Amino acid sequence: MPDRYVVAVDVGTGSARAGVFDPSDGRKVGYATHPIRMWRPRTDFAQHSSADIWNAVGACVRTAISESRVPPETVAGLAFDATCSLVVLDRNGNPLTVSPDAEPEQDTIVWMDHRAVAEADFINAGNHDVLRYVGGAISPEMEPPKLLWLKRNLPETWAKAGRFFDLADFLAYAATGTNTRSLCTHVCKWTFLGHEDRWDDGFLAAIGLDDLRAENKAGDRIRPLGEPLGSLTPAAAAHLGLTTHCVVGVGAIDAHAGGIGLLGASLDPKRPESTLALIGGTSNCHMAASREPIFVPGVWGPYFGAMVPGLWLTEGGQSAAGSLIDFSIETGHGVEQLRKTASAEGKTVYEILNDRAHRLTSQNALPDPALLTRDLHVLDFHLGNRSPFADPHARGVVEGLPIDRNDDIDTRMYVATIQAVAYGTRAIVEAMNAAGFSIEKIVATGGGTKNPLWMQLHADATGLPISVGSEPESVLLGTAMLAAAASQCHPSVEAAMAAMGTVGETVQPNPDLRSFHDAKFAIWNDLYQSQLRHRELMSTF
Repeated sequence: MPDRYVVAVDVGTGSARAGVFDPSDGRKVGYATHPIRMWRPRTDFAQHSSADIWNAVGACVRTAISESRVPPETVAGLAFDATCSLVVLDRNGNPLTVSPDAEPEQDTIVWMDHRAVAEADFINAGNHDVLRYVGGAISPEMEPPKLLWLKRNLPETWAKAGRFFDLADFLAYAATGTNTRSLCTHVCKWTFLGHEDRWDDGFLAAIGLDDLRAENKAGDRIRPLGEPLGSLTPAAAAHLGLTTHCVVGVGAIDAHAGGIGLLGASLDPKRPESTLALIGGTSNCHMAASREPIFVPGVWGPYFGAMVPGLWLTEGGQSAAGSLIDFSIETGHGVEQLRKTASAEGKTVYEILNDRAHRLTSQNALPDPALLTRDLHVLDFHLGNRSPFADPHARGVVEGLPIDRNDDIDTRMYVATIQAVAYGTRAIVEAMNAAGFSIEKIVATGGGTKNPLWMQLHADATGLPISVGSEPESVLLGTAMLAAAASQCHPSVEAAMAAMGTVGETVQPNPDLRSFHDAKFAIWNDLYQSQLRHRELMSTF
């Protein structure tokens, strides 16, 4: 048994997860998950409780340690990753409500919350120079619009606020008591200029957030990924089932941790611009590193040092990805019977739908399931478009629905929705390549990679080979790499990436389907352009 281990914690949209890793080779030896609660008090609102999240973190770390049979005193390092949700505490570290209904425990605005669209529009109308580093337009999923919404709509919360945290930074604060923030979170979501190590105070003043940095509300220091923050406090050690000898490292946003985990074994340091990391889940994130800053309109970044140390990060994304596929399934006519069939056969609903897709393909004498959607087209902008159009006002489109609804139509909708998500990835890749990248391969993680139809449709739609990491929990693995660097199990994040990362299966695109997907992708683009024309026609009403 190794004499040192590290623990990684990932907090997503619906759960907290913990993994125990051997830092010598990246092998996961323990794992646990625990749900977290989300409130949806209004359309476009989504809220968490930081106390609920911290309790879930404690539960899953203790369970993962127990499962691993690793002695707690051998855990040398710990790091956190999380969604880019906004946590608000008062000057004593107590929760402050972010709820329009003043629910006291609901102190966290979830990343996917779109309450601040008007604030994002206001900020973007200013044409501020700092917006060059977020693809030219800030998103309502980032922190400045959310902060401005709080100031405008919940002035009592704003007046009492003592700390504003990205969720990963809150977890580090809860573990160590330090008010240090991650370069990753603040460069990517707060408009901190990492390459110049400074805030743009003129920008903050212009948008009405000039008091954000008062009393260290946005942090004492902003430090690189994997840097040690200090050891666990006695209270945190007891809560997590660890010891005060465990060192906590500067953490990351969940997608960025996934990028670190995925790129560890596949990134060519001489040509980092050739590889794209796709971190899938409720949303999708598309992470690419470069030696020099590359500005891609509608794509977030470039961010210096926000993922791989010393390199620039460009980040595309889709606000609804896995959630949209699930939405298409849940709104099908036969979803209850689908669930019963899956349960009876000991399969997932995705496996049942895949079986149906292959059966339909055979019945219709088609060469591939992709052709089931010849006359059915989906635009995947149900929650707006994050990249490459940076249009939070965009909405989803379905073209070709018949009046009848049956299992066959539900199956075709499932395939068409996966294709739509894949075309969104293709659009991001093409925008990146047009600006200076040379993406030749994708490495992916997330629930979708467990679905062979998802993998093949993404490979075929983009025309690129897609590999998965040998460790399916690439987000946790990337965070474990940060913990390994912080605790000096490895001398640097780069060394941890090289030692702990491995590549697994690769799916190649089918060249026989290229012309089909080219045609479908042209329709996907046209559906959006048609929507823009329609919005213009209705703009005066």
